[in-house]
Amino acid sequence: MAEEIGLDLVEVAPNVNPPVCRIMDYSRFKYEQEKSEREAKKKQHIVHIKELKFGPKIEEHDYQVKLHHLQRFIQRGDKVKVTMRFRGRQMQHIDLGKNILQRLTKDISDIGQEEKPPKLEGRLMTMILAPKK
Repeated sequence: MAEEIGLDLVEVAPNVNPPVCRIMDYSRFKYEQEKSEREAKKKQHIVHIKELKFGPKIEEHDYQVKLHHLQRFIQRGDKVKVTMRFRGRQMQHIDLGKNILQRLTKDISDIGQEEKPPKLEGRLMTMILAPKK
């Protein structure tokens, strides 16, 4: 029947008893399938993880510059990994670094949220911020 019409006989479900076949133009079917996949790929947004590094003795202007970058990343829809790096004797003042990270969370509370709270791993304290849903 498929040869009479000039179309292809395509096996749709080979594992079913009896196997299911369909008469269609297979090349056109593949073309439209690829076209719909390309459309779906255009509309999806890939979430990147950006990283910002801070020190516990950061000055106010440097803090504001990094806060601006953080806001830009979150508004774009990316997640941000914030790393607080402690060097040498700064390990005695972990509370200073934690205060800065809490201040960051408070400053971006209108556009973002804390996905993973601050956690100390060796000499690094990290947390992850994400856009609000």
